[in-house]
Amino acid sequence: MKVLIMSDSHGWTEKVAEVIDRHKDEVEGFIHCGDSELEASASMFEKVSVVRGNCDMDSQLPEERTEDINDLRFFVAHGHLLNVKSTEMNLIYKAQETESDVVCFGHTHMPTAIQEKGTILINPGSMRLPRQYPEGTYVILEKNEESVHVSFRDMKGRERADLTKTFSLNG
Repeated sequence: MKVLIMSDSHGWTEKVAEVIDRHKDEVEGFIHCGDSELEASASMFEKVSVVRGNCDMDSQLPEERTEDINDLRFFVAHGHLLNVKSTEMNLIYKAQETESDVVCFGHTHMPTAIQEKGTILINPGSMRLPRQYPEGTYVILEKNEESVHVSFRDMKGRERADLTKTFSLNG
């Protein structure tokens, strides 16, 4: 099972559509962690679970959401309302509260993947305005029976091995 996770595309309509199109036949789900600066009704978001970031103006976008994709539960929020620049604890609490396996967030523009208290926390980085990494990124998450592989990709779809990680499902 594979899921594409992206964030902080900041109005980059063509690149978001390009990434979705590139992976549409290989993933079961799409997540955008906010700051797309697009409308909730944007045609490219037809099959994408999107949340509202601090730069998004469309009030139709939810602040957070929980999505079940196959046998994984995802909690998705941009992160600005959960103080992600200061602490990861609010994300962990939200994961516990929603019984989520994976937390997806953005806002910091810094690509990261860690496992805390049995929950995988993923910030796919910013597609358009990366920080602490030289290029824009997104993630392809792949789950098999024993592990979750978090493959960071550059905007051309190439895996960034220096960021990519694999986590045990047993915590």
